[in-house]
Amino acid sequence: MVAAFKPVEEEESESSMEEDSQESDSEDPGLATDEQRYGAMVRTPCIVHTLQLVVGMIKKETSVNKLLDKVRSLVKLFRKSSVATERLLKECKLTLVKDCPTRWSSTYIMINRLLQVKDSVVKVADGMTWDYLLPSEWQKLTAVKELLSPFAEHTQMLQSDTQSLSLVIPALLDLQAHLSDILDEQGHTFKDLGSLAVKMRANIELRFGCFLDSTHSKFSPLAAAACFLDPTESLLTNDDLQIQDILSKAQEYIVQLVPPVVREEEEEAEESEKGEGAAAEPEKKRSRFKYLSKTHRPMRPSKSSRPKPCVRHEMEKYKQELSHLTEEECSSALEFWIAQPDHAYPLLKPIALDIIAMPASQAFAERVFSVTGDLSRGRRNRARVILERSAFLKLNR
Repeated sequence: MVAAFKPVEEEESESSMEEDSQESDSEDPGLATDEQRYGAMVRTPCIVHTLQLVVGMIKKETSVNKLLDKVRSLVKLFRKSSVATERLLKECKLTLVKDCPTRWSSTYIMINRLLQVKDSVVKVADGMTWDYLLPSEWQKLTAVKELLSPFAEHTQMLQSDTQSLSLVIPALLDLQAHLSDILDEQGHTFKDLGSLAVKMRANIELRFGCFLDSTHSKFSPLAAAACFLDPTESLLTNDDLQIQDILSKAQEYIVQLVPPVVREEEEEAEESEKGEGAAAEPEKKRSRFKYLSKTHRPMRPSKSSRPKPCVRHEMEKYKQELSHLTEEECSSALEFWIAQPDHAYPLLKPIALDIIAMPASQAFAERVFSVTGDLSRGRRNRARVILERSAFLKLNR
């Protein structure tokens, strides 16, 4: 995927055959149209994959990692013993869950289940004469769960295949605030968790600077534009200077998404309005032909003199409409924009529908490849129609 988004300068060293194929691709009118509308292709990192790199920092904290190793040993001990599993099922009708390094939020799920059946686990472990966690370790494990809980919730939310790009900025800001609260609440009781929260917050700022810092060299206003155009997640009422700066960059980005011809007409119209306002009205000249001047009828205004749609005016109108919207009226971003008549937002509505529908993660595409790969192995490799139906049922069960 990274190779697919290489800059043009790096491609100059490729073979002549690849250069010829690239030239033929560039002549495609469809590609040219897409480039005019959306600009040059820029790689945006998968939000959830990057977020898991931040969560992975918990494995680098020695004291926390030792506690997690002890939890894994206890879970493994229960899962290997059919007697202990049967007793646990009788006590709480639940079993323990083991974490998996290739599954997102699996560490949180393991900790959450263990704390959920804590009393039953202690009772069964006493009957089996097994060692388990100390009271201080149970307390620390609860603090670790509180640390990981928002990450698991936002991971579940952002891995959706559609309509999740507008949630990126609010989710990242929420995680930053959560880590600051962890530092204040747990920093005195568990200093290692406090230092871990500081490191994770700094790592979020480093990895997601392209979304949160408008001065970043690789700043991408796409997520901010999606947040701006989502009436359910709009941050326009927030007074934070950083957020307002990001939203202003998002509005500039939306203006650039307007087709070049329309944008040039808007600029010309603005310049002409300024010129007309500054220049004084010329004196009326005496008509040379009086008869013709009496019978002369005023001409209809030409199409060029009629007011044309302007995306900046539409954004201001959208801001004003947001201030009067209720929660019931803006339950869904797509429903809000689909309900708007085309003449109300002729330029902004198509852009909003495109951006709002974008996913924040590539996980769904990877899941499709994984499912179809499993279905097409060995004897399951049948006709194309059957594979498509099987994949559809598997993904939408």
